[in-house]
Amino acid sequence: MTIKFGTDGWRAIIADSYTYANVRRCAVGLGRYLQTQHQANKGVVVGYDTRFGSPAFAEVTASTLTALGIPVYLCDRPAPTPTVSYSILGQNAAGCVIITASHNPSNYNGFKFRPDYAGSARPEIVTAVESHIPDEAVQYQKPLAIARQEGLLTDFNPLPNYLAKLDSLTNINRIQEAEFNIIVDAMHGAGGGLWPTLLDGGQTKLTEIRGEPNPNFPGMHNPEPLAHNLTELSAAIKQGGYDIGIAPDGDADRIGILDEYGEFVNPLQLYALLLMYNLEVRGLRGPIVRTITCTAMANKLAAKYDLPVHEVPIGFKYVGPKMVDVGAIFGGEESGGYAYGDHIPERDGFASGLFLLDFMAVTGRSMRGLVDYLFEQIGPHFYDRIDLTYEATQRAEILARVQQAKPDQLAGLKVTSILTIDGYRFDLENDGWLIIRFSGTEPLLRVYCETMHGDKVDALLNAGRELVGVA
Repeated sequence: MTIKFGTDGWRAIIADSYTYANVRRCAVGLGRYLQTQHQANKGVVVGYDTRFGSPAFAEVTASTLTALGIPVYLCDRPAPTPTVSYSILGQNAAGCVIITASHNPSNYNGFKFRPDYAGSARPEIVTAVESHIPDEAVQYQKPLAIARQEGLLTDFNPLPNYLAKLDSLTNINRIQEAEFNIIVDAMHGAGGGLWPTLLDGGQTKLTEIRGEPNPNFPGMHNPEPLAHNLTELSAAIKQGGYDIGIAPDGDADRIGILDEYGEFVNPLQLYALLLMYNLEVRGLRGPIVRTITCTAMANKLAAKYDLPVHEVPIGFKYVGPKMVDVGAIFGGEESGGYAYGDHIPERDGFASGLFLLDFMAVTGRSMRGLVDYLFEQIGPHFYDRIDLTYEATQRAEILARVQQAKPDQLAGLKVTSILTIDGYRFDLENDGWLIIRFSGTEPLLRVYCETMHGDKVDALLNAGRELVGVA
């Protein structure tokens, strides 16, 4: 089979196409690519999450790379994706591999690669790695015990340096002394236990639920921090009087937030709040990066400081490299991933959560109060998204329907332009938009919208359904 990397690495169903043999092929492809770049001697960090078989798949990766003569720094415990990515810098490595399927359902696993700048690989790097993947790689196996004896394999704990970096980014002591009552839903993923570690001590209290690893992700369709997966967290907030609910996804690079009423704060609002925090509290100035499905609020906030905003296709393989290229202070996407120029060009749910908590501490506002403050500055914005399933045989027909669509208006709002760099974005009057695109990781058709007209959200999504012809 041909292995193709999607929006963020290669993901597949365990024991179907996600097998030891195919993970080994990916590792050979990466190893050969690094050899062509004369980076192989710098070594590769290998990390993994809490999914079924992840430690074993990480060992297969390490066995393969060391068989190619490439040094490996193998994480000695499951770790979040941003933790493993940050370890590239500490080890001065050529990159890292993370065995994770992020927010996909429990029967998936994946193979993520980060190059030496510790962010998602550029599309041209991904293409190059794919080109080196062999049809089989069974001959590339070195027993780990021998690799350790030869000095090719080093086991290490990735957490201390990462936690120190988080401590340097914001005022954790201020958060600890703010007397917040915080609840974290770790969603049985790789982020379990880290929030209690970060905020231990002081007057702030923290409760963690679903913190123990469980590769089945019980009680949810998938470990994605969306409202329908966070009903237990919402109920706990309403019953326990918590100030905020925090939910990392399966590999903890993304974050979901519930306010003090147990209500979901959508990821476009989080993007705008985190940008506002970095502009107002941290005083940063510089370019800003957003995906085409991310919020138009970015442009309004940036305009206050005469800062450029760069729009890119969906996926951090576009966001991270663009941040590096333009020296951006902040970048993010619609799915709850945000990155910071003085950290790594990689989604980091812990840095994002700390910044939001510090924003609350500095302003004395609640989480909902921060959203109100945002809307006071730039006006209210409303967002929603639906995911539609379709049969593979329908894809060409759906694509043709959308390509041919040239509506003058959607839900009574004038269409001002159509952008086609990644899917189809119908820009609307008053800074609104409707986007239709196929998922890069699952057989889903996504329909998103943002508008300043709260009463138009459902009508816009229904207009999107009608355009694609999928119920």
